[in-house]
Amino acid sequence: MDDIRSAILSGDLAALAGLPVPETYRAMVVRADEADMFAGLPTKEKDPRKSLHLQDVPTPELGPGEAIVAVMASAINYNTVWTSIFEPVSTFEFLKRYGKSSELARKHDQPYHVVGSDLAGVVLRVGAGVTKWKAGDEVVAHCLSVELEDPQGHDDTMMDPQQRIWGFETNFGGLAELALVKSNQLMPKAAHLTWEEAAAPGLVNSTAYRQLVSHHGANMKQGDVVLIWGASGGLGGYATQYALNGGATPICVVSSPEKAAICRAMGADLIIDRSAEGYEFWQDGVQQPSEWKRLGQKIRELTGGDDPDIVFEHPGRETFGASVFVAKRGGTIVTCASTSGYWHEYDNRYLWMTLKRIVGSHFANYRESWEANRLIGKAAIHPTLSKVYSLADTGQAAYDVHRNLHQGKVGVLCLAPEEGLGVRDAELRARHLDEINRFRDL
Repeated sequence: MDDIRSAILSGDLAALAGLPVPETYRAMVVRADEADMFAGLPTKEKDPRKSLHLQDVPTPELGPGEAIVAVMASAINYNTVWTSIFEPVSTFEFLKRYGKSSELARKHDQPYHVVGSDLAGVVLRVGAGVTKWKAGDEVVAHCLSVELEDPQGHDDTMMDPQQRIWGFETNFGGLAELALVKSNQLMPKAAHLTWEEAAAPGLVNSTAYRQLVSHHGANMKQGDVVLIWGASGGLGGYATQYALNGGATPICVVSSPEKAAICRAMGADLIIDRSAEGYEFWQDGVQQPSEWKRLGQKIRELTGGDDPDIVFEHPGRETFGASVFVAKRGGTIVTCASTSGYWHEYDNRYLWMTLKRIVGSHFANYRESWEANRLIGKAAIHPTLSKVYSLADTGQAAYDVHRNLHQGKVGVLCLAPEEGLGVRDAELRARHLDEINRFRDL
């Protein structure tokens, strides 16, 4: 592994094709024999630092249409938290099911699960049939793994019944020194970014793009008023940027003055600090429509009387009733994730009688991911990276995300020995350095 790291750091990427692929590599894993370790504990008491382990694992066999990537940096997503606390189900159930689907997929069914759905790194090997990518290419990976053998997937791969989230529903993810991906997950690394900056947007940037911008999601247009829950976080931070970049007006909902300051730094003017306002959408297990109305009044106060054309939903149970209520007549509530709970409750009269739409959104297809990554490469959208950990400290990084102690995205160095490496286009970086640093300082 040292030879691979040295070749990448020296810029001698052509040499990678002649280096042997290591038989083992270090990876962050959860273990099947520990899947019941948190049984009976409340969600918040389940600690990723106890379940995530750094260990050597065998390098998986490279199959047709696949690539092995030397991972320089990765990042934490909420799906890594779910994997590490074995909620809503143990991901070993996904791996068993996938392992039974084909001879090629059998290798994913292991007594360990290498986690992680983001990476920035360099292609080390490609399998049979791969023509677009070669050893030495600097890449990032989006997290949609799809077989593309079903006709439903050829209009929108997210509709393919065989689509899975890499590193969550498949093995050999990005929180490791090496990763196994399908070649159609690969995209060019933004040349002006460091390894850790380039790894950060991946999952959340593509998710926000599909959810808010794509015609498969809310199809945002110029002039739309967009209510964004958790607007300073990993997902909400990109939604805020897309709203500002696309000529919409974001209303950023946050939970502290510090997070409000983050949204202002991004360029947003209309901000609601829900803690300062004291909203209690639930009391004793019952939703409070009076609190929905109070939120709606606050929104109109900020916008000069306009209701949101789009509500960007991801907290789920805690906020969903309010989201349906405050959306404008004929407006759209676009939803994913449900980090506060999956069982949503709302008053259907406010949906049905005012002709609103609820749109489900899940990650993004290759085209959407490519477009989102292209905007990163053009420095039109910036990584929201707040803190970077070592691979050995991934458990702490996941704990911080689980406890909402972070801002934006949390990065992890894998083969990169330190922050700040990997910039290839210094001129583009210099032109946008103030913006890059502002988003890094979030």
